[in-house]
Amino acid sequence: MVTLEATIRNCAGIHVRPSGVIIQEAARYTGKILVKGKGMEINLTNIMGLIAMGLEKGDRVTISVEGPEEEQTARELKALFEREFDFPPRE
Repeated sequence: MVTLEATIRNCAGIHVRPSGVIIQEAARYTGKILVKGKGMEINLTNIMGLIAMGLEKGDRVTISVEGPEEEQTARELKALFEREFDFPPRE
């Protein structure tokens, strides 16, 4: 099992659209992914669970990945949680 910490950087937090991007990436993984933060722990297959966490800019989460290619998957998910999403794109 690989565990990494990530800090939310998106100014609007992890709302519906970033959650969709993160869940879509996690869905391609065949192992187990857990995310802990704000007193909650969710399996990263559940978009409603991720949204319910209410992650805001500056919040920290712990990402635990168990299974094949867990180090690479954990790094990719950490990057997504720390990404600054622009929805809609800035002009």
